[in-house]
Amino acid sequence: MRLHLALQRALLICWLAAFAFANGATAAPSGRPRVCLVLAGGGARGTAHIGVIKVLEELRVPIDCIVGASSGALIGAAYATGIDADQMEKAVAGMNSKSLFVDQPPRSEVPIRTKIDEARNYIGPEFGVRKHRLLVPKGLVAGEQLEGMMRRLIRSSEVIRFDDLPIPFRAVATDLASGQTVVLSQGELSQALRASMSVPIALAPVRLDGRILVDGGVTDNLPLDVARTMGADVAIVVDLGSPHMSEEEMASLLGVSRRILDIMVEQSEKRSLELLRPDDIVIHPELGDFDPADFDHLGVPIPLGEQAARKVADRLRQLSLPPEEYAALTERRREKLLADVRPIDEVRLTGLQRANPDVVRAEIGTRAGDKADPAKLEEDVRRLYASGDFEHVGYGLLDQDGKRVVSFDATEKSWGPNFMKFGLEGGYDLRGESRFEALAAYRRTWVDSLGAELRTDLQLGRQDRLATEWYQPLDVDRVFFLAPYAEIDRDVQDVFSGSQRVARYVRYEGLAGFDAGSRLGRAAELRSGVQIGRIQQRLDEGAAELSPGPDRVGVGAWHARIRVDEYEKLVAPQSGFAATAGLFASRATLGADSSYTRWDASGSTAVSLGASTLDLGATFKGRLGGNDLPRYDVYQWGGFLQQSGYRIGSLDGQTLQFARAIYDYRLAQLPFLNALYAGASLEAGRLGRPIASGQPAGTMKSASVFLLFDSPLGPLYFAYGRARDGSSSLYLYIGAPATTEPIMFGR
Repeated sequence: MRLHLALQRALLICWLAAFAFANGATAAPSGRPRVCLVLAGGGARGTAHIGVIKVLEELRVPIDCIVGASSGALIGAAYATGIDADQMEKAVAGMNSKSLFVDQPPRSEVPIRTKIDEARNYIGPEFGVRKHRLLVPKGLVAGEQLEGMMRRLIRSSEVIRFDDLPIPFRAVATDLASGQTVVLSQGELSQALRASMSVPIALAPVRLDGRILVDGGVTDNLPLDVARTMGADVAIVVDLGSPHMSEEEMASLLGVSRRILDIMVEQSEKRSLELLRPDDIVIHPELGDFDPADFDHLGVPIPLGEQAARKVADRLRQLSLPPEEYAALTERRREKLLADVRPIDEVRLTGLQRANPDVVRAEIGTRAGDKADPAKLEEDVRRLYASGDFEHVGYGLLDQDGKRVVSFDATEKSWGPNFMKFGLEGGYDLRGESRFEALAAYRRTWVDSLGAELRTDLQLGRQDRLATEWYQPLDVDRVFFLAPYAEIDRDVQDVFSGSQRVARYVRYEGLAGFDAGSRLGRAAELRSGVQIGRIQQRLDEGAAELSPGPDRVGVGAWHARIRVDEYEKLVAPQSGFAATAGLFASRATLGADSSYTRWDASGSTAVSLGASTLDLGATFKGRLGGNDLPRYDVYQWGGFLQQSGYRIGSLDGQTLQFARAIYDYRLAQLPFLNALYAGASLEAGRLGRPIASGQPAGTMKSASVFLLFDSPLGPLYFAYGRARDGSSSLYLYIGAPATTEPIMFGR
């Protein structure tokens, strides 16, 4: 009987040990309790955990397991992978809302076709189009930047089981379908953290193991219960609380939504605190009204967390280890994650549904036989994301069947593959000249296995335009392409004598063409082709001698154009350069009524020192041969940054030489991408042989001063320009003003 009872007890002990091991509850060394760190979520308030960890390290408190929700999961994972508090504090110092939540890849990785498209001022999200419905992205932010930051911080993409980290770790998330808490114990660590931090509405949910996951703080913001399943004898619980919200802050839909989320989090925390035991230690950093969304001041909560931990230092000291034992424990954990220097045996792609794997793989620089280079892998991730086809791109390193595999997870946009964008751009010079256009663009992507795209653009305003282009890559590297297109336009062209309008032309165009071209790396494109069509034009206002010419004109021309764009950003660039050059040859042999040749070339470059930037540029346009340009095709100029001081489009001529220098100073860096600039320009130019007499002769000199707000609606300029002859004007611009020109197929 005694033997039977002893056997039962032995089996029970073995079963409990096996259960504890399966749940990460590796026993602490004999003679001391197993200590688990429980870190609450709280957005930007979560950096207070770093201050707490500082004190734990100083007091030599051993941590045997860690569990966290949301930002608590991020700090906990970093510590679990061997990053100490000082390293975390240094990393946080380089973070802000832009680096974390603006999912714009480096412009050097953006394809030239997308850069050309960026010149138009599209506003708001890119909508999906499906069954005559507009679909929106699942979050205001995709979270690509955030996940990349996580990978760089935790340096643990090779760990699959979170029990294999130097300190066993768990993250909690919420299943959006069932509303249940999900405990994440294995997989790609950065993706698990991204799921745990997916605040509803703000960040897109994460699809993981067949579930759609959002912020773990919604259901278990203080996951003390998970710490118990990991075998915690003592839990050190860091509760961040929620900031007080006034009635004014709750007056908006966003404020109400945020308060509802806070209430859900607070209720989950109350349930967790009921699980506290006498030996557990709770730390409450006094964060006051520090905003969970204030990611531009992440260093502020750190000392507050440190102060709170010191208030319970006496209790923490009861858990401390002797210096030699703590040093040995720390060293063992540092050695646990040794870099694997084996070469990569296979590069794998997962998640693709429409995109051709061969085309996507051509964009990846990492190859079988290479060593795993985190910096190069991050470049690959950014390059794939910059293609515009994916809502999420990540990677993981796996060991499968003795092979070392790098697996890229590329999740295509769930609201695609057909997209629409809307925009507004143009200017107003407060002297009555207005040139605004409403924009819409529709794209059908991945029409074939090489990534063919059908694009249709609509523009309404001063110039009405409907254009469509079929963009057909010819190879898996998508270096060469064909591009047939068609467009119809209605445009108004004013003719000035001095500051007075003396004529107005109305022109209708119907054009079709066929281009062939090549993508030169990611920053340049060369294309050439032929164009045919008809132009109908009339004199709407003015004297008969200023008529544009015949009522109907045939168009037949060949053209070539090269574009290069190496600017690091489009609005107020601080470095890089851009250039374009083109040739348009109208020939009777191709069906044109007028034979003439025109050319253009322009370029600019930016250099910066601190908040100051100088952008230098020049534009040249002219004709080749003895034939004049027809009046409907002369060069128009004038307006802000195109001889500021003169009315928009009030200058014209057969030739143009122009140079300008723009200085801007960043006055303030505003949250989430935006900035405020003050600037000035100096400009000089010459136009040859205008349509009407009375325009300025010789070299024109002008200058401007402006304020630029890089806003969510696009760049907004408020400017004053003055010319040497006394002409002046005030301007309001939205979009890129005159530093780029409307993109016309073939022209």
